Amino acid sequence: MSQREGARLWPSGERVSEMEIKQRLSKMQYHVARKEGTERPFQNQYWDNHKPGIYVDIVSGEPLFSSKDKFDSGTGWPSFLKSIDKTLLVEKKDTSHGMLRTEIRSSYGNCHLGHLFLDGPEPTGQRYCMNSASLEFIPLEDMQRRGYGELLALFSDKPGEDS
Repeated sequence: MSQREGARLWPSGERVSEMEIKQRLSKMQYHVARKEGTERPFQNQYWDNHKPGIYVDIVSGEPLFSSKDKFDSGTGWPSFLKSIDKTLLVEKKDTSHGMLRTEIRSSYGNCHLGHLFLDGPEPTGQRYCMNSASLEFIPLEDMQRRGYGELLALFSDKPGEDS
């Protein structure tokens, strides 16, 4: 199986075939995540989501972004200042459409997520402009039950703790 075929499930490392992925995803999800497509701005599931929680890879379940780092970029796509864990993202040079951009893919799921731009707000100056179709939102109240309990600390408001 080549690097582009299939995906590994996070954190088990189990391989999932491309056929299984195609059967599991909607046409739009597959087009965006596996064929480097882009969904329409302002007409996607999470662009205007303001609930607390995390965004995970639609194929592997890798925890990618926190709602605490989400901001309204005015672009119509979910945008984030930073990722939960940069090691779960892969940056690739993208010269499609006559532009030079940085494509962002998930490490385990190998899904096209969107692009990284350097025009975001402080403190990072970065804008991870993602496609909702490549993400699944896990609400804060479901994180423990869904196996993301260790990330609840991201939402702690206690002084001296990361939030």
